[in-house]
Amino acid sequence: MARARDVLVRRRPPDDGRDDAQSRTVLDQAAHENFPVAPFFLPRAWRRDLMAVYGFARLVDDIGDGDLAPGGGDAARLGLDPEQEADDPLALLDALEADLYRVFSDRAPGPLHPLMRRLGPTVRSCGLTPEPFLGLIEANRQDQRIGRYPTYGDLLAYCELSANPVGRLVLGITGTASPERVRRSDAVCTALQIVEHVQDVAEDLTRDRVYLPAEDMKRFGVTEADLAAPTGGASVRALIAYEAERARELLNEGTPLVGSVHGRLKLLLAGFVAGGRAALQAVAAADHDVLPGPPKPTKLSLLREVGATLRREG
Repeated sequence: MARARDVLVRRRPPDDGRDDAQSRTVLDQAAHENFPVAPFFLPRAWRRDLMAVYGFARLVDDIGDGDLAPGGGDAARLGLDPEQEADDPLALLDALEADLYRVFSDRAPGPLHPLMRRLGPTVRSCGLTPEPFLGLIEANRQDQRIGRYPTYGDLLAYCELSANPVGRLVLGITGTASPERVRRSDAVCTALQIVEHVQDVAEDLTRDRVYLPAEDMKRFGVTEADLAAPTGGASVRALIAYEAERARELLNEGTPLVGSVHGRLKLLLAGFVAGGRAALQAVAAADHDVLPGPPKPTKLSLLREVGATLRREG
């Protein structure tokens, strides 16, 4: 924490014409996400605020996964030395946290990174707090230190940082947060995170990360060598089916969130739930063999699940 606050005194890098283009490149990735980020049917203010939050979430994930654009531009925009620190995820995350403090501060200088400057109006107009954003940063710090999860409880604690803040921010932006809605939202977000872990087993392993709990792997007789195979054997597929069912149960627990709201927000939340259900259907259709690549739902299956969710929660 002290290291992050030390960055607060660093000078703003010179602004240049690349900032808007860099922000647009990040925001354009929203169209390729598994779940709708800011669909057209939402009020313009909600779309603006959701895209601002998405920009932050995408930036922190790109830092954590080592997926920033080459050249050190993001490091420079965060006040770091692009020659020395562009490839240091922990230094970048500390600098991003410092920039987050600037978003919530009235003192000069303001935020350095263009995506963080875009976030400022959303934070102020929606009365958002730093905690959800700090959780996302901490999840990506954890990814630098921890690549294995001994128990399902350990994985849930990770999802509390990596996934649940997103749902809480959506509720904050739409002014619909309540203790019960937050509880339901956490269940949905954790489910969606587990779904992604199930789909991306092979990709995660290339980053030296395994999000399948070690106790479950032992129970099903699965080793990391099994996960590195081109296709999944019977034990791997049984393990994936087990984790997918856990995600389904969490989705069921959280789905009443959809019925607790009205109007266009109801459709948005139904889309989140439906995205998870359709992804689970795709995994099942692949006979739970996710090692050749992540099974993806079709648009038709997603629309069908949206309709089914709205009917159940109408």
